[in-house]
Amino acid sequence: MPGAIMRSPQQMTDDGDVLDAVVIGAGWAGLGVSYWLARRGLRHSVLERGRIGETWRTQRWDSFRMNTPNVQTVMPGDCYDGPDPDGALTRDQFVALLEDFAGRNALPIEPDTAVSGLAHENGAYRITTSHGTLWARNVIVASGSLNCPVRPVWAAVLSPALRQIDASGYRSAADLPDGAVLVIGSGQSGAQIAEELAEAGRTVFLATSRVGRLPRRYRGRDIMVWLLESGFLDGRREEVIRLAGRIPPRGVLGSVHTISLQALSAQGVVLLGRLTGIEDGGSLSFADDLEANVRFADEASDNIKRHVDDYISRAGIDAPVAEPDPAETVAMRQQNPTIGSLDLSRSGIMSVVWCTGFKGDFSWMRLPDALDSAGQPVHADGVAALPGLYFAGLDFASTRKSGIILAIAEEAPRLVEHIAGHS
Repeated sequence: MPGAIMRSPQQMTDDGDVLDAVVIGAGWAGLGVSYWLARRGLRHSVLERGRIGETWRTQRWDSFRMNTPNVQTVMPGDCYDGPDPDGALTRDQFVALLEDFAGRNALPIEPDTAVSGLAHENGAYRITTSHGTLWARNVIVASGSLNCPVRPVWAAVLSPALRQIDASGYRSAADLPDGAVLVIGSGQSGAQIAEELAEAGRTVFLATSRVGRLPRRYRGRDIMVWLLESGFLDGRREEVIRLAGRIPPRGVLGSVHTISLQALSAQGVVLLGRLTGIEDGGSLSFADDLEANVRFADEASDNIKRHVDDYISRAGIDAPVAEPDPAETVAMRQQNPTIGSLDLSRSGIMSVVWCTGFKGDFSWMRLPDALDSAGQPVHADGVAALPGLYFAGLDFASTRKSGIILAIAEEAPRLVEHIAGHS
């Protein structure tokens, strides 16, 4: 039939047209859910707008590495047995890992199949795609909540001569025009991109923000190993919100070493306060909060290390003593006087890299009460209020671990058990 998606017998249900489940997105979350659906014998299809791991292929820079160590960068049912447990996979190595996982487990992937609509009719879900329509009893949305970049609205009034890209559009220093670069936002992406640009010999200005920091290694282990083992990553979403008043950005964690604001300044990066707006003459203005931002990151790192120390003491672990981290002991270079206003032209800035956060694009979902006023999923531990609707891989969905690859080994089977119990 013209416009229909071709499906194997494994994907078809006994009544011909309605699948047990459809998974939207073939990243680590969607593949993890598919793995458990297959183990439960539930007939399903995984719809992917591009290729397996499309966001990882197209929204990560060339030198990108995972922030989880190799020992934790594993899919459900797998374990790491390689020679470098503390290493970090490159972007391309991670995509290869996902492709290998899908192939080994014969997961029913439908590539190049974009979803444009989702509706609930007569007790089932109608999924409109670029290749036709599917029906399913359950839908698991695993398209990600951090793939749509966010910029302040007034970014549009900057000079058209300025090259503006988001962190997801950055590939390498060589792809930017000659001249200085302004990186806005000192979270995970902003700090790593600023460091790479400085190492490439570019003049870099970094507008900082209130973001914590984690040491890469501490007391003989990768910090992520300590945080997982100690239970820190199991902290509930509700507790994180209670402590911070909101879901905070994740602390800066360099993929192979600690990255601190003071270390960036020692590399020549010019640190600024938080970007606050555009002045009448076209210059950018910055808050006088640089020292507070540096102090916040330092305190966050100290708190994490105290947590690990306490765990080591309680568990009676024979761990080496803490050693000074060069990124945390280097003195910060400060501008004198402090820069509160910046004329981009006079400063030689030809490019701006916006590292001001991401959100998910769920505008294609035509379902009542599925999204909040900001267009983001309404759910409890990945389970929506509408029967048969689920979300996988959302950042901080249940715990601090949610949104990190190592979470899917727990979250995917829980969602699939819920599906099996209500199908």
